[in-house]
Amino acid sequence: MQGPRSPRFERALPGMYELSVEHSRELDRRAVEEYGMDSIVLMENAAIGLWKHAMQMLDGIPDPRVLICCGPGNNGGDGFAVARHLHNSRIPVRIVRTKHADSYTGDAAKNLRIIQRMGIETLEVQDFLSQPASDAAPLLLDALFGTGLSRPIEGDASELISWINRARVRSASRVLAVDTPSGLDAQSGKPLSHCVIKADRTVTFAGIKPGMSRVEALEYLGDVHVVPISVPIDLLEELGTLIEPRSRE
Repeated sequence: MQGPRSPRFERALPGMYELSVEHSRELDRRAVEEYGMDSIVLMENAAIGLWKHAMQMLDGIPDPRVLICCGPGNNGGDGFAVARHLHNSRIPVRIVRTKHADSYTGDAAKNLRIIQRMGIETLEVQDFLSQPASDAAPLLLDALFGTGLSRPIEGDASELISWINRARVRSASRVLAVDTPSGLDAQSGKPLSHCVIKADRTVTFAGIKPGMSRVEALEYLGDVHVVPISVPIDLLEELGTLIEPRSRE
């Protein structure tokens, strides 16, 4: 039997780090408060990494459409931001939101306003789910909930996750999870309930999360890729654990 797959690392930093969920939040907070980074810069860097992976997953697809499912917080904001990059690459994009547009705040609200002005279609989840059934987009982005989720997913978001998982089977859509598959505990690697995304690829930011190395998480994660968001390397070395030094080539 093969062991767990190793996450892939984009070689932009001197090695791969593991970051607990708590330290991931601390990393972002200190980058902003101590180094003066604007939080929207971190979101933009995350979006650029996501865009690169989305374009890879669309390569060779004759009808490269994308549906981005955006939740209530910064994970949804990442989805709004990557929508702009995909639209600028002439990829047809639709957004499904779990919140009313006026309910978003901070960086997520800024990115939502931008894509609205760009004319990118956005729908609330019940409006989307009530539409007649049609072929799902070849690529579905799960930007519903990030690594900070600690409770089972219920309500509209649960219905949307069920729709995504069905589309992955019935329409052979591929699923790209933003930071972690929604419904998976990134610290333990265990589902928070039966409601959890099954992804083909997970793009997580700055460092791998502890649960992503657990065997029980593999069926939800797909291939794991770590992308940098340009946080100061000193912070990453302080808060993370180096698990794979960069090889000399």
